Amino acid sequence: MRPASVSPQVVDLLRQYDTPTVCNVIELFDLRPRHFGYLDDRIKALYPELPPMVGYASTATFRSAAPPPVGSSYGGLSEQIEAFAQGHAPVVVVIQDLDDPPAAATFGEILCTTYQRFGAVGLITSGAGRDWDQVQPLHFPCFASGIMCAHGYCHFPQLHVPVRVGGVTIQPGDLLHGDRNGVTTIPIEIAAAVAEGCADYAKAEAVILAYLKSGAVDAKGLTAARKECQAQVEALQKRMKQR
Repeated sequence: MRPASVSPQVVDLLRQYDTPTVCNVIELFDLRPRHFGYLDDRIKALYPELPPMVGYASTATFRSAAPPPVGSSYGGLSEQIEAFAQGHAPVVVVIQDLDDPPAAATFGEILCTTYQRFGAVGLITSGAGRDWDQVQPLHFPCFASGIMCAHGYCHFPQLHVPVRVGGVTIQPGDLLHGDRNGVTTIPIEIAAAVAEGCADYAKAEAVILAYLKSGAVDAKGLTAARKECQAQVEALQKRMKQR
């Protein structure tokens, strides 16, 4: 069965907000523990200057420590690319490196260019990347555990399977949001509400920031600002849960 999706308008709206704000709004729904659903600090934005990335996971596993049983380097790539058109757009490629520790780079300039040319908007891997300078001009968000200079015996043992990256199991078709702060999954059933709630959440936080940036400040004033912020957040939470 094809995974559920949201409208292009919701995807566009989600791109307007940073990943911490998206995480804050997700918490209001109490669908999962607050420390679940986002990738841990092993996975970092290699190009933190890029704007937020939003898309649906196209998954694969990867090995580079030994030659593939059959085929050649990057075996399975054509099949993976062909599947882009069968899922929802935009695509974010998510790759679990099965070698522990990673033996070689999961991606570089050619792979990122290929993915981008066929419609992907980003890449996430538990492994490493390379061609740092060559990938940067592509403006293609990449999230990885680090950088490595060679690609070893690279191949994709499995495609379109659940993968484990940054402590999170990601299913094919999962909705992802990532920026320089990290990557989170967004439960599809609340994605539209999350997108709509981000502006109000930011507005609530602005109450505290406005007070702190005002003239004289004291503990009493800060307490009042925090209470007002909390009241706005609670009102937002109530509206979100009534949807």
